[in-house]
Amino acid sequence: MRLPPTLAVVGATVVNAFGPPRPSYGAEFGAGVPTWCSQLPPHMRLINQTYVLPNPFQFVNGQPVRDEADWNCRAAQLREIFQKYELGYKPAKPPIFTSTYNNHTLNIVAGLSESKTINFSVPITAPNATGYGASPGVIVYDAASIPIPSQAATLTLNVDEIAQQNSVASRGIGLFYELYGNGTTTAGALMAWAWAVSRIIDALEMHPEAGINPQRLAVTGCSRNGKGAMVAGAFDERVALTIPQESGSGGDACWRTSRDMLVNRNLATQTAQEIVTENVWFAESFNYFGQDNYTVGLLPEDHHELAGLIAPRGLYSTENVEFLWLGDWSNLECMTAANKIYQALGAQDHQGFSEDGPHDHCSFPADQEGEIAAFFDRFLLDQDADTSVFSTVGNWTFDPKWTPWAVPNLVA
Repeated sequence: MRLPPTLAVVGATVVNAFGPPRPSYGAEFGAGVPTWCSQLPPHMRLINQTYVLPNPFQFVNGQPVRDEADWNCRAAQLREIFQKYELGYKPAKPPIFTSTYNNHTLNIVAGLSESKTINFSVPITAPNATGYGASPGVIVYDAASIPIPSQAATLTLNVDEIAQQNSVASRGIGLFYELYGNGTTTAGALMAWAWAVSRIIDALEMHPEAGINPQRLAVTGCSRNGKGAMVAGAFDERVALTIPQESGSGGDACWRTSRDMLVNRNLATQTAQEIVTENVWFAESFNYFGQDNYTVGLLPEDHHELAGLIAPRGLYSTENVEFLWLGDWSNLECMTAANKIYQALGAQDHQGFSEDGPHDHCSFPADQEGEIAAFFDRFLLDQDADTSVFSTVGNWTFDPKWTPWAVPNLVA
C-alpha cells in the first residue's frame, strides 16, 4: 500500500477584515497525528468486525476516550485512518497560493513551485437579501439542489475540473492531479474535492471584499457529490454546516450496514464491492476492502465515525426511500450510530437526519424545507432554532447490535 510523505496538520493565524489577528476559528486537517496524542502503529492489525460498527470511543491501543481532549486525539487518529485506508491523503495548503476577487468570482492559483501551478475559478451568486455585514456562504458541488437561504451567497465548485469522476478510468485526471501528480498522491476524487473546498475558504479569508463571512460557511452536494460534501466537512473545521443530500453508501450509509442489507436481507443496495468497480471516489487502498462482501469487515473505521468527525458542528443529511440503492435502512443505522458521538460531545441536536420520499433523486421535498431552514438559521445565521430532527418514513428501526459500545460523557 503506497503512502505519501507525512504532512503536518494545518492550522494558522487568520488575518482578515472581520477583526484583528486571532487564532484560527477552525483547523484544516491533513495527514499526521499530533505528537501529544497516542500514535498509530506503522502496521495496524486488521480484525474482521462484520456485524459491529467500530467503537469511536476507543483508541487503537485499546484505551478508552475519557474526555474532550481525548476525543480530539481520537479524531486525529480517525482522520489518519480514513486517509490511509479509504480516502487517500489530503495535502496541506501549497507553498504557492494566491487569489483574486473580481466580477463576483474567486480566481485561485495554487502551486508547488513557480513552474508547477494550477488555477481554478469559483463563481459567487450574491444573496437575494442584503443586511448588515458579511453574508454566510454555501459552497455547492456543481449546482445547488437544496433551498439556499436568501441571506446566503452561493459558491459553485466544478468538482470534475478538480478531479474527474466518469468511471474507474478517471483516476488521476483533473487539476488536483496535475498539481500533485497521479503517481505520488493517494487521494481519491472525494478528498481532492475536499482539498479544493479548503482552498476556497483560504481565498475567502483573503478577500473580505467578497462580502462573505468565512466563519459562516456550509458545504453541500447530492448523490456522489453528497459523499464529497461529507468528506469536506470532516476534514476542515472551518465548515460550520455540512449537508450531504442522498449520499448513500460512501456517504451517510455505513459500509457494514449496507453490506448487511445486500448479503443478509437480499436488498439490492450499493456496497463497497460495487463502488470500487464503478468510480474513483475513493483511494486505491480502499480496493482491498471492496474485494468482496466480507473483506469490508476488516476496515478499521466506518462512516458513523466520518460523520462524527464533523461533530459538534452542524450536520444535516437527507435520504430518499424511493431508491433502495442509496441504502434506506443502512442510512438510518449509520447516522443513528453517528449521533452517539454527538451525544458524547453534548451536541445531540447538532446532527439531523431526515429520510423522506418517494420523490425524484436530488429533488428537495417541501416537507423538509422547514428542517433545513432550521439548520441554516442555527449554524449560518446565528438565530435560535430547533434542530432536533431525526426521522424516517421507512418501516425500519435502529438495531442496537451495531453499537454495543458505551457512550461516554466527554464534556462533563
